[in-house]
Amino acid sequence: MTPKKPTRKSDARSLAVASMKIARQPDGICIRFIGRLDHRTSGRCWRKTLRLLDRQMRPIRIDASALESADGSGIALLAYFKEFGRANNVPVEIEHLAAPLAALLERYLEEPDVEAVVPPPALSVVERIGKLTVELVGDVCGQITFLGRLVLAGMKTIFQPQRFRVGDFLRFCELAGANAMGLILMLGFLFGLIMAFSSAMPLRQFGVEIYVADLVALALVRVLGPFITAVIVAGRTGSAFAAEIGTMKINNELDALAVMNLDPAVFLVLPRVGATLLMTPLLAVAVNFAGLVGSGLVILSLGYPLVTYTTHVQKILVGTDVAVGLTKALVFGGMIGAVGCLRGLQTQSGPGAVGIATTRAVVTAIVLLVVLEGIFSVMLYYLEI
Repeated sequence: MTPKKPTRKSDARSLAVASMKIARQPDGICIRFIGRLDHRTSGRCWRKTLRLLDRQMRPIRIDASALESADGSGIALLAYFKEFGRANNVPVEIEHLAAPLAALLERYLEEPDVEAVVPPPALSVVERIGKLTVELVGDVCGQITFLGRLVLAGMKTIFQPQRFRVGDFLRFCELAGANAMGLILMLGFLFGLIMAFSSAMPLRQFGVEIYVADLVALALVRVLGPFITAVIVAGRTGSAFAAEIGTMKINNELDALAVMNLDPAVFLVLPRVGATLLMTPLLAVAVNFAGLVGSGLVILSLGYPLVTYTTHVQKILVGTDVAVGLTKALVFGGMIGAVGCLRGLQTQSGPGAVGIATTRAVVTAIVLLVVLEGIFSVMLYYLEI
């Protein structure tokens, strides 16, 4: 059965379901809507309205007694008249509008309740100190909790070694170790050179410039070598870990890991912490070697033979000094990797969130480096090592 074709009479009727009659009167303009004002018929009325309201500042009266129905586009047209009158100080009255349509129009004209933004009250000095103290305590508790999670993840990995991502571990070892070797050697050499020259100036007054070798060697191996290495690793590798994991969090990649039941502590943190844990002592050895070379050049420039310099270095350094320096570097490396990953996991939302996380990672790592160095110094003093 074939459908009937619409007649011309029905087509004309469908096109004339809504009309807008405009009558200009001495006291203003009268507009009368007739028929159904919906999305199929309101386009023509919208065009006539825009032409009518162009430079129109006379009172407007709308007669809606013959308006049968209206959908969102039709009610929006009536609301446009009201908004035009409100914006231009032109009286606009809508008469004889059916109750359902009037209620819908009121909803269109409702202004959203916007609460005034009240600035936070100014805090006193005591309140600021208390707020900073609470934040500091909370941050320390978060670090301790994260350390516990990391230890637990490491224990699980010991009993399930297949969980450890060896490929990522080797890649991070390259990034944290091999790629930083050039910078490490250059800074170690310069530090040894500077320390030797700075120490030679006061020691020359007593004619014992040769003891510059003892001073520089002992300071480098026990204190400055591990500390310089840790600062470089914190600024270079720890910040990179924070930025990488922070970007992953903003991109919802950490949520994807949670959906796949993958622990971020095992999947992301352990390879990075393991890489810094292994590479930092090796980098400290490179710093010590480069620093001794730099100080050796200073000793040679002062007129002493190379054999005298190497003899002093061998006599002053013992295995305990090397073990202390490597132990410090090991602890510093694990701390830097863990802090970088923690700050990355704590990244908030926003355009500058990754930068804030990176800054916090570097600042926290350097502060903890100083604290750990102080703890090591006190321990070694009382242990007489």
